[in-house]
Order: sequence, then C-alpha cells, then structure tokens
Amino acid sequence: MNTSSSDRNALPERLADRMRAARSEIVGRWLERIIARVSIEPQRVFPTDELLNHVPILVDGIADFLEHGDTANEGTVPLDAKSMELGALRHAQGFDAYEILKEHELLANILYNVMREELALVGDAKPDEVAYCWQRVAEVLEHIRQSTMNHFLRKSAEQVRLREERLRRFNRMVSHELKNRVGAIRGAAGLLMEPWLEPAQVTQFNRIVAQNAEGMQRVIENLAALSRMDGDTRQQRNVMLPQAVAEVVRQLRDAATLNHVNVQVDAQIPAVEVDAAAVELCLGNYVSNAIKYADKRKPKRWVQVTAELIVSTPARPGELLVRVADNGLGVDPPARERLFEQFYRAHGDTVTGIEGTGLGLSIVQETVASLGGRVWTEFPAEGGSVFGFALPSRREEDAAAAGTRRELPASIDPRAPSALPGEGPAGQA
Repeated sequence: MNTSSSDRNALPERLADRMRAARSEIVGRWLERIIARVSIEPQRVFPTDELLNHVPILVDGIADFLEHGDTANEGTVPLDAKSMELGALRHAQGFDAYEILKEHELLANILYNVMREELALVGDAKPDEVAYCWQRVAEVLEHIRQSTMNHFLRKSAEQVRLREERLRRFNRMVSHELKNRVGAIRGAAGLLMEPWLEPAQVTQFNRIVAQNAEGMQRVIENLAALSRMDGDTRQQRNVMLPQAVAEVVRQLRDAATLNHVNVQVDAQIPAVEVDAAAVELCLGNYVSNAIKYADKRKPKRWVQVTAELIVSTPARPGELLVRVADNGLGVDPPARERLFEQFYRAHGDTVTGIEGTGLGLSIVQETVASLGGRVWTEFPAEGGSVFGFALPSRREEDAAAAGTRRELPASIDPRAPSALPGEGPAGQA
C-alpha cells in the first residue's frame, strides 16, 4: 500500500520538533563536549552571549531544513548568515581551523544522538524514512560547516594581508630610522678620532653617539615587542591589566623621578586579562611621552593612568578603555591631527633637549589597530593632554571580574572618548 505524503513527512516533522524543543539541551551538550574534547580554554568557548545567540538559531535552521526538505533551500540564506557570523566570531577569538572543524563534528554527533533517542521512541520508523532524515541533517550540517569555514578563512586571509601591509610599512619606518641613527653615530665617531677637537666638542660628539645608540635600542625593543604580539595567539603572554600597568610604571620610575613627575595609577583599574606585550608597549609609549613632555614651569607635575571597562550590549560592542592623562605641555592645535603619523614630532621645533624617534605613537596606532582597537586624544581647556586606546572586550567574564557589570545610558556612545573625572585630563605624548 502506498504511503501518503503526510505519512512521509511525519518522521522529519517529528524529529525537527524534537530538535527545536531540545535546542537549549543541544547547546549545553555541545559546549561541554568542546571543552572536554578540544584544547580550548573555557573563556574562549564562553566569551559572551554571542555564541549562545548563534547556536540555537543554527539548530532551528537545521530543524527547518529537515522538516521542509527541498522547499527549505531558500531558508539557507539566514542559515548562511549565522554560519558566517559564527566563523567571524571564532576568528576574533583566535580559533584555528582544526578547532572549528572539531566543534562542528561534535555538534553533528550530538544532533545524531538526539535523533537516535527520538527514533527509539518512534519504534516502527521505516528504514527509507530514517535514511532520508539522516541525509538531510548531514547535508545541512555540511552546508553550515562550509559556510563557517569559508568565512573564517576569508577573515584569516584578510588578516594576513593587513599584517603584511603593516610589516612593509613598519620595515620602511625602521630602515629609515636606523639608517639615520647609524649615520649620526658613524659621523660622530669619525670626528672623535680627529686630534684637533676641543674637550667641549668631544663631550658633544660622545653625547651624539650615546643618544643615537639609545634611540636604536628603543626601536629594537619596539620591534621585539611587536614580534611577540604578532605570534600565535595561543603563545601570547596574558596578564591582568593592573599588573601590566604596574610593570610600565616600574620601568619608567627613574625617568619620572629625574623629571620630578608623579605617576598616579587609579586604584579602580579593571582586573581584566590583556595581552602583555601589546598593552605594555602602548602604555609605555604614552607614559614615557607624558614624562618627557612634562611642563617644567609647574611645581607639581603629574601623570595619571586610568582604565574603564564598557560592557557589551546588543546595541554597542564592549571595550576596554585605557587613558594616560597629564598636566604637561599639551599639543598645539595645528599639530594634533598629525600626532600618530610616522616620524612626526609635535614638539620637535619648539622643545629642545628631548630625544625621540617620531615612531612611538605610530607604533601604538599600528599595534592597537592590529587588535581591532582604536586610539584617540583629548586636550582639555585647562591644559595638558589625554592619550587613550581602546581594545575590544567581548567577554562577560571580564565584566564580572572587574565588578563593572553595567550598561551606559542609551544617550552615551562608548566609542566616543569621555572626559576624565577628577583633577583633569592627562597624558602628553
């Protein structure tokens, strides 16, 4: 006897309904198995609500594809979009291709187990109907896997291209800087061999050699820091932000003492995890500049380091904002737009006795951009400067650890730099 169309559709419909009803259970099993089977730290699996928003939608899409058969092909368009978003999310989290393929394999196994459990309850399912359902689920899972991987690989290729462009630009900067430094050292060293030099001239040329050697050392240190930062994300050294700030202040303690600058660190620095090389590089450049360009006319000179965590919401992404404020010389308005340009020194013609390469702020900008962040400056009416950088923060764990689980009023845009509360803004670079 022939089976009616409604009978043929009964099993796929029942299995699809079971998937929809069990979507939360499926997501929970999937995440647990990822942690158990794949070498992924828990915080990378549970970064925000983004992942929990993606997978239930994917499960619903799989159920629709199973239930409606060929008529569901148009429904793969939103499924593709969610798969691509998952690929972008995993890329942002630093996953590799193996980890993505493995987590899709685990999701498939869980879905098959859910179907097997439901088939056991049916009892009399026909083999051709079961085979059809297995085929449909396998087909849509492969579609999701390919969409996720393709977008992940496109993101990875774009990241490689951008890194290569930054590397070429940086190589040009460094080559130019080192060439000038080496030329100055060779010239001064050659003159030091002349017997006719006066003692004052010998002192002057020795100073030129020492200053340019120190400048080359700074460039090399920046190169080393950047090379560490561009390595495999799983090999990066992560520290808590207060620890990174304390290390920068320690390194610059002598310079601050010599310039009679009081470096203040806000006690409310959020206790969130950051990349040590990147944050210490950026913060070190900001604080160093603030110390160098302190206003010697002021009896009290200060630099203040503050940070704030903006929690991610559906309307706006989360960010970690770090600011360095000072009551120093500030920056004249005509120079403000060029502060992050390569080799540009805002005070090169107006302040004497201060060595600099003109590379520091451009390196900060390149470093922050490579992490998906941004830089900015503020110049309060009362004087001084504020130099800030912001890094993406998508993890709810960051907010919980920092004790800042809050949302900004809807009228405030967290991407816009906010005024520094208290004594006045800061940092000069």
